[in-house]
Amino acid sequence: MLLAGAIVRAPPFFHKVLTTMDPRQAISDRRFGPTLSLLLASLVSLTAVASAEQPTSGGPATSQPANSLPPATDQGDVMRALQQRTAETQFPVYGHWGLDATKYSSWNEHSNRLVPIYTFGLTLSDWRGRGSLYADAQRLKTWERSSVTSSINPTAMYFDETDVYQLQRAAIDAGYSNIILLVFDGMDWQTSRAAAIYKTGRIAYQSGRGTGLAFQDDRRTLTDFGLISTSAAADEATIDVDAQRVLSVSEQPSFGYDVRLGGRTPWNERKGSGYLIGEDLSRPHTITDSAASGTSLCSGIKTYNGSINVAPDGSQVVPLARELQRDQDFMIGVVTNVPVSHASPAAAYANNVSRKDYQDLARDLIGLPSAAHRKDPLPGVDVLLGAGWGEHKDEDALQGTNFAKGNRYLHEEDLRTVDLRNGGRYRVVERAAGKSGRKSLRRAAQAAADNQERLLGFFGTRGGHLPYATADGGYNPAADVRDAEIYSAADIDENPTLAEMTEAALLVLEQSIDGFWLMIEVGDVDWANHANNLDNSIGAVLSGEAAFVKVMDWVDENNAWDHTAVIVTADHGHYLVLDHPEAIAAAGRGETAKELAEK
Repeated sequence: MLLAGAIVRAPPFFHKVLTTMDPRQAISDRRFGPTLSLLLASLVSLTAVASAEQPTSGGPATSQPANSLPPATDQGDVMRALQQRTAETQFPVYGHWGLDATKYSSWNEHSNRLVPIYTFGLTLSDWRGRGSLYADAQRLKTWERSSVTSSINPTAMYFDETDVYQLQRAAIDAGYSNIILLVFDGMDWQTSRAAAIYKTGRIAYQSGRGTGLAFQDDRRTLTDFGLISTSAAADEATIDVDAQRVLSVSEQPSFGYDVRLGGRTPWNERKGSGYLIGEDLSRPHTITDSAASGTSLCSGIKTYNGSINVAPDGSQVVPLARELQRDQDFMIGVVTNVPVSHASPAAAYANNVSRKDYQDLARDLIGLPSAAHRKDPLPGVDVLLGAGWGEHKDEDALQGTNFAKGNRYLHEEDLRTVDLRNGGRYRVVERAAGKSGRKSLRRAAQAAADNQERLLGFFGTRGGHLPYATADGGYNPAADVRDAEIYSAADIDENPTLAEMTEAALLVLEQSIDGFWLMIEVGDVDWANHANNLDNSIGAVLSGEAAFVKVMDWVDENNAWDHTAVIVTADHGHYLVLDHPEAIAAAGRGETAKELAEK
């Protein structure tokens, strides 16, 4: 059995227990102490996975929907088996989500955890020299609505997400002409650690920067690592989406991070504290959503949840990408594997009082009149690649009276209007039946680069995102708090990957004489963590890692390190607790619980 990460031979008694006991019985059995009970229960559940998913000779074939991909077996995809078993039993096999350690899932929303930031081509030395915002009461007071008394920490070594905006601006001031921001939506330190453990098949670190993932290990250029706090200025606001007005903002305590309740680092958090998920009302610092966080990353302000570059007083702010486009002729690119007008990609460029006004956010992104810019539409980005294709809605009150029946994320008529074939400014490529998404996108990107055109790529599958890649690199998600998604072969072939979209974007943006700003959002990390699906979450992190490698290789191939800054971070965390990282490591090695117990 497994104790403190070590593998020893299990006595015969435990072999019997492993094959006969129910996991819920194991955790409450008085013969074992609490720690041993949890570990034993995990092994019991893992062993059940091995026996339940082994094919039986002579049995009937498992029926699958037409054109669906074949199911993974325990032998070929142990992580999927762990997730499937966890969802079926509601018992924490690899760990749990939330405060209740006896339940697989008791929390599927965001958290106020500190999240990591990795830089390449530049360091965080200016940050450290200036000191953390949270260490300086006077600087905190300059932020309206800040909770100074509970946030001040004279020894704070973590920074604020608005500092990511300042970091980008400092790079521009220092002469950098390529700024590449990779946002792993929802990836806290624990999520990246789970992915690193699975990928390497070992538990290689307990603290710090980590190792095992490309953005942890890449040393081809100057690199640095730090932590940031992400909480928003206010939880909610009352808005008028038609008038684009903020009517009132929540008076709840605003942004900040209380080190006494949260912990100095993600690897020494306060165990069991409700503070990090907003359940400690003595310090209810607002947990951010992706809109408020994206606004902080791209515009450098704190605002209410749901805002896309609109301040709490209702005034519009100009994100850095638009400033660079207007003042320095930078080309602008936005890439995501979730809907093109979701919060993070929208925050890169658009304005709106509501993140839910998807069609208008898309109009800002592609240079059409919108609710926020009726008479003077924005210029639009040069490259927009993402998902949302095929998503239809008849009505949507949250999008205001100008909502048009049809695609809720990017309306068909708007797509036609901006298409080069109809007199627009974009070479448009969409998912098409029987056509390879990778090849179609590559051809369109090459043509756009050759002819100095803009590029708009619109892809996706049911639900508005690209197909979820799971931990083993396949596309066969297990169940979670929802039913498992099933993809057809066409879903896989007719869509590009995030890495392929990244490569296409760079092909077009590298034509810029003056420079470019590019956001790449790994949005499915957040979707997987909301669903409490670690198999999908690991797969999403690895998909983002592949996009990161494309970026780094591009900089190398173009000898561009003297003027390129690459920033990798997250916009907020979730609340995964890794009770048994050894189970994730074993899954990464392809070992079943039975094999582990017999070692």
